[in-house]
Amino acid sequence: MKMISMSALDELTAQAIASPRRRAHLNLHGTLDDPVQRLAVAMEPDTWIRPHRHTHTWELLYPVRGRFVILYFDDGGIVTQRTVLGEACALIENAAGQWHAVLSLDDGAVIFEVKHGPYRPTEEMDFLPGTPATDAVAIARILAWYATAQVGERIPL
Repeated sequence: MKMISMSALDELTAQAIASPRRRAHLNLHGTLDDPVQRLAVAMEPDTWIRPHRHTHTWELLYPVRGRFVILYFDDGGIVTQRTVLGEACALIENAAGQWHAVLSLDDGAVIFEVKHGPYRPTEEMDFLPGTPATDAVAIARILAWYATAQVGERIPL
């Protein structure tokens, strides 16, 4: 049996807080080659989830603790859908190839994700064009925008 205890969630959150990326993963799958990737991700509100897509798989997201803004984009960076996971929505499945981004709204938030494996690092072509990888000022501006972004608005690049 595999399980994630409440104390494991607390430890995962502590790891996220201590991490420069402000997030931490706890894998339930045994290896990165597993055909089904299952993991809990603790993420703080200031972690940067760059708009991206998974061309090879759908992705299921479930809020274990806290709330998350989920934004969907078209190829031009315009928001096509927005939901708050853990508030307006209990579970969401992203289609393969769909541009999306996630923002934690709460300190100590943990999201659970499931997707096809094996694990593949996101390639540059699978990040929304024009979005910054490391520019701290631009990232802070975009994260603040994520919190209030509405359908029809373009990501501020």
